[in-house]
Amino acid sequence: MSSLRSVIEHPRFDLVGVYVYSDAKVGRDAGELCGVEPTGITTTRDIEEILAARPDCVMYMPLLDHESIDDMCRLLASDANIVTTITTFHHPGSVDPVVRARIEKACEQGGTSLYDTGSCPGFITEVLPLALTLMERRLDRFTIDQFADLSTRRSPEFLGKFFGIYPDGADLKDGADRTASTDGASLRQIADAMSVPLDDLTATSKVAVAVNTVEIGVMTIRAGTVGAWRQRIVGYHQGKPLLEYSRTMYVTKDLEPAWDVLDTGWHITVRGDAPMDLDLRFATESYGWYSPGINANLPVNSVPAVCAAPPGILTTADLRLIPSFG
Repeated sequence: MSSLRSVIEHPRFDLVGVYVYSDAKVGRDAGELCGVEPTGITTTRDIEEILAARPDCVMYMPLLDHESIDDMCRLLASDANIVTTITTFHHPGSVDPVVRARIEKACEQGGTSLYDTGSCPGFITEVLPLALTLMERRLDRFTIDQFADLSTRRSPEFLGKFFGIYPDGADLKDGADRTASTDGASLRQIADAMSVPLDDLTATSKVAVAVNTVEIGVMTIRAGTVGAWRQRIVGYHQGKPLLEYSRTMYVTKDLEPAWDVLDTGWHITVRGDAPMDLDLRFATESYGWYSPGINANLPVNSVPAVCAAPPGILTTADLRLIPSFG
């Protein structure tokens, strides 16, 4: 809903249609869905209505179980560009060959482009590394450690999948596999852009449990249940670690084992001929309210560049990404 609100409020965009996946949302005004004034645009579950509206670009942001390559190909072939957050297309070379061929054929037919982005993977694994490495002429290692305090997140459905469960119910293999396929593709993208392609990737996933029972905004985390997750992926070039990314999501810092957990944000370490250590922190006040926008705003800001780009599956290195605030 954050991206929908951003599109409605954007000075350069006109909303022409909204596709929803829940019957309860059908026929409602788009503004009502995201807490702003009525727009006159009502929601639909009929993709033909979206195609008939002839959008220049579609923000394609379904839940994982609603992804449809068929729908994406129809949109692209109909002259609608796509900006998406489904994490499938960060590295074109890693996409299933059959899917890639279908998407590229649809892009060619419609003269359109597809760009996959977000906060992570996306901003922190592509936009920022490409900017920071401009300061280097030799890159030895680039490491990103992300921390996300989700204790004020207002989504019990999301939090309940990861936290407050017992460790034997945590699917660590799935966590590692998802990290390898999503964050790994993003790391491969920027490695290719910098002409240091990765030879191999290793991914791990682990959990820590809450030492004490804690009450967070929408649920109770009992002692002994999962209070933090950490996924880590390392990309190797010529047998040596080159790019590394870890994501730590937590709802309490009082953990067993006692992890070193920082406040919400990113710690970046660059080692080369211009070594750097950077901390990017988010304001803690109202984090639960504004945090959904962290993943929504970059896709919205990408729309003009994607619409102006040549047809095909785009990477961050292909685009001139500049936000417009007026």
